[in-house]
Amino acid sequence: MRRLAAISLLSVLTAVVSVGLAPCELYAQQVRADLVAGYKSRANTVIDYYANQIPADDLSRGGSIQIAANLYRRQNLAWSLARLDSLMQAPRGDMFWMYPFTTAYFAGGDFIPPEMHAKMREIWRTYRPYRGDTENHWALYYATLYLMAEQYPDDPGAQWFNGKSSLENRTEARDYLYSWMDLTTTIGQGEYDSPHYLKVYIAPLALLSGFALDVEIRTRSSMLLEYIIADYAVESLDGLYGGAHSRIYEREIIAPWKRPSTALGWLLFGNTPQAVSAESFILAISQFKLPEILHFIANDRSTPYVHLEKKRTRHRIRNSDVKNAPVYKYSRVRAEYILGSSQGGLLQPIQQQTWGLIWATDDPEDAHNTLFTVQPHSSAHELQMYFAEIAGHVTELVVRSKREYDSPDKWSGGSPFEQVVQHEDALVALYNTPEGARFEHMNGFLSRDLTEFEEHDSGWIFARGGDALIALYPLAPYEILDAANEDRRLYSESNANGVVLQVAPVSDFGSLDAFRDAVLGLVIETSIDPVPSVSFVTLSGDRIDTEYGEGYSVNGTRVDYSSWKLFDGPFLQAENDSRKLLMKYGPMRRGLDFAKSTTTDYIVEE
Repeated sequence: MRRLAAISLLSVLTAVVSVGLAPCELYAQQVRADLVAGYKSRANTVIDYYANQIPADDLSRGGSIQIAANLYRRQNLAWSLARLDSLMQAPRGDMFWMYPFTTAYFAGGDFIPPEMHAKMREIWRTYRPYRGDTENHWALYYATLYLMAEQYPDDPGAQWFNGKSSLENRTEARDYLYSWMDLTTTIGQGEYDSPHYLKVYIAPLALLSGFALDVEIRTRSSMLLEYIIADYAVESLDGLYGGAHSRIYEREIIAPWKRPSTALGWLLFGNTPQAVSAESFILAISQFKLPEILHFIANDRSTPYVHLEKKRTRHRIRNSDVKNAPVYKYSRVRAEYILGSSQGGLLQPIQQQTWGLIWATDDPEDAHNTLFTVQPHSSAHELQMYFAEIAGHVTELVVRSKREYDSPDKWSGGSPFEQVVQHEDALVALYNTPEGARFEHMNGFLSRDLTEFEEHDSGWIFARGGDALIALYPLAPYEILDAANEDRRLYSESNANGVVLQVAPVSDFGSLDAFRDAVLGLVIETSIDPVPSVSFVTLSGDRIDTEYGEGYSVNGTRVDYSSWKLFDGPFLQAENDSRKLLMKYGPMRRGLDFAKSTTTDYIVEE
């Protein structure tokens, strides 16, 4: 029903443009009103959830978000202030303390008594939060520091934990935030498309757009908020974030609905089962107004499309000739599934997902609706590329908080020995791991939710995930092992390795049997000596040729990454270095121009 609504409005908007029918205009206005009402209803649900989560007589539980929700609702004042006072006795969490605490400050406003405001102000002098070392850390740190420095505009350095005056803190924070916005809109985000960390980009931008006093920074923050939501919307399927990701935790990589981005998808688009988060609460109280075009982009999967993106790596400090290497992302988006990939390599330390398939399901909350492969690389050389610690200790330090990094069974992480290419619904992943590497094998995730699973004599593996028909061809001998939670692992010890993947919707074939027959008739040539290589003619009749270390071609034409834009697809367009984004849906257009800090909406004749 969600997609039907989007398609219906698209036809209405087209009619309005082509013939100017007044009834169509009225219908479009009603649809817009329904979208606004739906968003407001979901926002109120999130706020009420946190406002009523902790009993008012329980002073042992509740954090800044629960306090903020009660203050925002103007209820349970005694509990809110007592619990807030208790938490301020021993603040902890660095920048992850800063943004919930700042949220409570603004949610309460003048409802907070002067004596409590004084205590909240004092803590910014006595508690020194760590700035962190990642893109999301700095966004949180500088956004909240800017907001609080605006609230006390004339305070000297003695009143701040870092010894800088309010003016100095505002200037430093604004300069960083603007430079980050410029970097993101010229060469791409570094922690790109992270289903986990999306929330901690949404939160600081929502706070700035909702509560900053300076009009320009409020405007630009609201625009970047739209920009990042658009980035999510175009690669989402019923609220689930698809494609390749810079950072994703293992529990989320195998269960796509359990990714924190889902709570934002429910609030923004209403196209997934209800989920809430602290960050969706912050967005809900920021008075952010979702442009209707983004609702339609996120919900309309009536026509399959290819979406291309260019992002960047995190800042490299060693072991690289470039500070920010480009990341090239390719996603095939259908109503039945999203198949997405990046080119492979060390694009982000620790938690990278180079490629993945997710499929639509009627019961996403408990589904493991995904398939992917990974070469479980682990090395101090990789970590030193992105972290300042010395080689002898860096792996140990990373594993303290990211225990899966140095595991042969891990499901996340990039590898310098991988190369991935994709064309529409087909993908080739190649691995050429040298002997003596920490781990030399390949892992493939085979979900417990796959049905009609078959290992065919031809070497193909066939299965069905929802309405996605799947054919997987491993290049080297393998075995299938049991994994946790009733899932299975495709394990192959060969140093030279890889897979060919062909996916298709059930509607194209009607059954797995018909799909199998079609795939078995395709031309496929593979080799792992001297390096992995593949020549494969896909179901669409296109020939992919690729050899490890040599790039790839489609129908004899070499794919040239240098021509890729920041966004290139039917819904989003952005040129490199442009500081602009154009959103498109039917005749609707919305442009963001960060150079001028302006937004533009218009209708075109098609």
